[in-house]
Amino acid sequence: MTHDHPSPSTGEINAWATAMQSGSGPRYLRLADFIEDAVAQGALRPGERVPAQRSLAALLAVDLTTVTRGFNEARRRGLIEARGPLGTFIAAPRAELLQRVDLSMNIPPPPVGLEMDVLLREGMSRVLLRSDADLLMTYHMGGGGRADWEAGARWLRPMLGQVAPERVVVCPGAQAALAALILAFTQTGDAILAEPLMYPGLPHAAAQLGRRVEPVAGDAHGMRPDALEAACREHAARLVYLNPTLQNPTTATMPESRRLEILQVAQRCGARIVEDDPYWRFAPDAPPPLARLAPNQVCYLATLSKTLSPGLRTAYLALPDEQAHGRLLSALRAFSLMAAPLTNALATHWIEEGVAEQIFAGVKAEARERQRIAAQTLGSSAGAGIHLWYTLPRYWQARELAAAASTEGLAVAPSTAFQQGPESANAIRISLGATGEREQLQAALRKLSGLLANDRSAQAQVIV
Repeated sequence: MTHDHPSPSTGEINAWATAMQSGSGPRYLRLADFIEDAVAQGALRPGERVPAQRSLAALLAVDLTTVTRGFNEARRRGLIEARGPLGTFIAAPRAELLQRVDLSMNIPPPPVGLEMDVLLREGMSRVLLRSDADLLMTYHMGGGGRADWEAGARWLRPMLGQVAPERVVVCPGAQAALAALILAFTQTGDAILAEPLMYPGLPHAAAQLGRRVEPVAGDAHGMRPDALEAACREHAARLVYLNPTLQNPTTATMPESRRLEILQVAQRCGARIVEDDPYWRFAPDAPPPLARLAPNQVCYLATLSKTLSPGLRTAYLALPDEQAHGRLLSALRAFSLMAAPLTNALATHWIEEGVAEQIFAGVKAEARERQRIAAQTLGSSAGAGIHLWYTLPRYWQARELAAAASTEGLAVAPSTAFQQGPESANAIRISLGATGEREQLQAALRKLSGLLANDRSAQAQVIV
């Protein structure tokens, strides 16, 4: 049995011919946008066959790659579907009851003006040209090789200045690096000191390794030096964790004067500082990191997951001395033999060629625009970085708001997810990077704004 699928009419062909004459941006996106608009207006209907790619390329006077990329983008949007030898057809509309929008995961937004799929293909092609594929697929030295150390030192230069490559350890992500630092510089049962609101991965790693996290009181400038000194004495603590720039979750930045005071206390108490600093590059006029002020006291951690992409699984540790370097590598080998060679080689290549800086510039520009959208939508002040901290009105509790948002298809992170010790905050962290499009983010924030304005305590007083 055969199926006869009519070819597009002359009028339809003429419509396709106008696809490249309107709109802006890359030509493959214009093609995908044309298909999306035509479907929305009913000019292209589900089940209609679209022209073959080679024929369309000739008709539009573009290369076949442009049409292929345009079709791939249209397929990603759910607009078309391939049916093998029968051809490509307009897809039936998706039936979605509720699309979940994730405002809880802190990842960088897509970079402005760059196409990550193109950068990935070009980057991997260059890596494979420059490297032996067999070597990329075998075991490597833990902590990276010379080229990786040099790339790491180059990436750390804006924060730390000149760093000897031998001080750098390449880790498979920040969480692995934190676990290795805990294992290397503490003993079972030891206390690790941190601010009361902290990155949740720290207490999780500490608990798994038989350590505990003790919160240290702070103020508007961050951890209080007097409270730190008292906690060091009380708990005999030898490790202090700080995220001093655009802190996760509060977005607070510790001023330089407070950083110097903290360093003095840590030195008196013989405590080592772990400075987790993924957001420094986003902060305008950021103070120098603690590791730049006192490189012999601080283990400095910078991950690419928050600045380029979590898919790279690459983080750089700058360690104070050779002894710390050796202890860290030994600890790291206990649970992670090496960073993935293929993505690590891509990270090294991108840093060497300046591509990483281009990506970050695009990420930073997009993050700045998303902060502006969030400020307009939620009525807050615009910040920096990839998340914001929103203090809730009195009639909402953080857990309740997060649960209510979930029923609306929104995921947000309540303050209770970050709190160690007695609750002192009633807020949510709103992450701005996980949504692919600004329009989707703005729609989600509008929905969240409506929810935040819903004073349920006032409604409960209404009697009918």
